Amino acid sequence: MPRKSISKNFDIDLFLLYAPRMSTLLSLTTPVTADDSASAAALCKAAADSSRIQVLALLHENSFSVGELVDILDIRQSALSHHLKILLQAQLVSTRREGNSIFYRQHTVTGSAPLDALRKAILTEASVVTLPVKTTDRLTAIYGARASASVAFFKANADKFRNEQDLIADHYHYGDAVAQLLDNTAFSENTSALEIGPGDGAFLPELSRRFTKVYALDNSAEMLAKAQRYCRELGFDNTTYVSGDTTTDALAAESFQCIVTNMVLHHVAAPAQIFRDIRRLLAPRGIVTITELCRHEQTWAHTACGDLWLGFEPDELSSWAQAAGLAELTQTILAQRNGFQLQIRQFQRL
Repeated sequence: MPRKSISKNFDIDLFLLYAPRMSTLLSLTTPVTADDSASAAALCKAAADSSRIQVLALLHENSFSVGELVDILDIRQSALSHHLKILLQAQLVSTRREGNSIFYRQHTVTGSAPLDALRKAILTEASVVTLPVKTTDRLTAIYGARASASVAFFKANADKFRNEQDLIADHYHYGDAVAQLLDNTAFSENTSALEIGPGDGAFLPELSRRFTKVYALDNSAEMLAKAQRYCRELGFDNTTYVSGDTTTDALAAESFQCIVTNMVLHHVAAPAQIFRDIRRLLAPRGIVTITELCRHEQTWAHTACGDLWLGFEPDELSSWAQAAGLAELTQTILAQRNGFQLQIRQFQRL
């Protein structure tokens, strides 16, 4: 779907450009009655503003706080709060609490509520809007600040990583289950594997035993050095250690049958982007195994463990994977101590 730029006459453009699609979608559902006309008008009005469309475009796959949105859009907080209130009332956005902060995201449209077809049309069109260059530059800066905070945490806490991670779920809580899942997985070949965010390297030996060539990717040089020392001490020498993130040029020529990422997404600035990067790095029919926290409310994890996000709902991972072109294979939920739950997921490149 081609991306659309925001024009100065967006109030008019909204109906000229989007009305045909909205009409098509509405025709597939129960017709809007007279009693719904006021709600339909309010919903269209909520979307008939260029600033609000930019908000919806930003929230298509990612969550942002009010402060982050203010910085990205270069707008007064009072004005942004006004726009967010209108979008909330129209059920185009929803909120999620992360510790002491409220994060906004696009509302999940289930199709069961009145006017959901119209909401879906608006959100779909907003998702392909091309944002101004200055806005995308400020968005990149926000992602950079999030990533820098995560890197700084692991730089300061590399020596006590295992103790901090053990507060939630260390490798021994899920390592055997993930290793068994890999044994039960029919890979097309066992030539190459990648672990994204290997931490201190606890799971790398499992990959080294199963695959001819292994890569370890981490944006923390301190953690990568710990992983390398750990594997060398155990006598594994088939691993290449790469400093960087999933966009690094060092992996541009590689194609992996297996990718594993354990307890990483809640440290990532833009989790949805990771799924797209994983799909690009996978070989055809390649498989990714993800271990991640389910959504929780234990806010101390932000400071104690450097978590950016308090876990994720299973449906969030499913939607990001589907949007990236990954098909779901398996899902397992593991109960953990201290009230945490882990989800172990497998997806395959289509």
